[in-house]
Amino acid sequence: MKFQRQAIRVVDALRPRGTTIALKADEVSRHAVRLVVVDRARESVRVVAFGELPALLRAGDLVVVNDAATLPASLFGTTARGERFELRLSAPIAGSRLYGVLLGEGDFHVRTEERPTPPRIAAGDRLRIAAIDVVVEQVAGRRVTLVAALSDDELWQQIYAAGVAVQYAHRTEQLPLYAVQTAYAARPWAVEMPSAGRALTWDVLLGLRHAGVQIATLTHAAGLSSTGDDALDRALPWPERYELPAATIEAIEATRARGGRVIAVGTTVVRALESAALEAESRDAPLTLAAGSGIATLRLDPHYRPRIIDGLVSGLHVPGESHFELLSAFAPRSLLVKAIALAAQHNMSGHELGDACLVL
Repeated sequence: MKFQRQAIRVVDALRPRGTTIALKADEVSRHAVRLVVVDRARESVRVVAFGELPALLRAGDLVVVNDAATLPASLFGTTARGERFELRLSAPIAGSRLYGVLLGEGDFHVRTEERPTPPRIAAGDRLRIAAIDVVVEQVAGRRVTLVAALSDDELWQQIYAAGVAVQYAHRTEQLPLYAVQTAYAARPWAVEMPSAGRALTWDVLLGLRHAGVQIATLTHAAGLSSTGDDALDRALPWPERYELPAATIEAIEATRARGGRVIAVGTTVVRALESAALEAESRDAPLTLAAGSGIATLRLDPHYRPRIIDGLVSGLHVPGESHFELLSAFAPRSLLVKAIALAAQHNMSGHELGDACLVL
């Protein structure tokens, strides 16, 4: 992926010329995650332990999490010519269909963008992925749709038997699948971990409830963070499936009615709820969310003004990264730069398995 050990990150125009913001790329135990608190009202930033999250919110607030479990989305295979490749799933498994991106031969010790190009394939080609025979249904550059010659149950068994979690090049050892699951993981829809919820351990979740903060869930098919192809990466995130339970809609409406805040844990939650809000607007309907399934197409940027979300828990991202621009929908860029600079001063870690921020 895009992170290397002890990576030095982007030069920012708002800082003195020639200086950089440096974030570490070490993995942080989910029990030791720290939180940069970005307070728009006070225009302040500070660092606390993630376990203090319940004290940072108010009774009557609502925390919404993405309960998608993480798939073993990295699978290795060969073409009929014996050429090796990696398939990374990019969406949930649908019947016998697999949607994904092809990478050339190699493993996680090589960064995604430095992997060789995958072998050429065409619609109708037959591939072997682990013990699964598949036929190529569609090809669009590196993006493919494959149809497996297995029943649904057999396909799932083979995926979990042969697949591994999407790996990150900053690690020296293979990342086990259990390490990229949240405490509340449910349906296997995510191809990479909804990592903003990684530090929401049962202790923190119970602390939220004891503080009078409600918790609600939705399911969003969190996609890939990198494909190894610049053009594809610039288009990320792609349209992604989500499902909103009726109980979550009711909890959001009740929270807004009593003046509480809706806090999203992760950008996937933001995309799901804000996409649903925009769908309601497109029908000239009142700002009322509808339970059910949808496709999140929203691309957040500094110009977007959230309709539903009042606060966000997210990973740490530096200026120049797409996720930093997304965070700019929730706070002024100058305040976010200040927060990242403070994180760097505290030697905090800025990737999927690192520290976090809370923007209110």
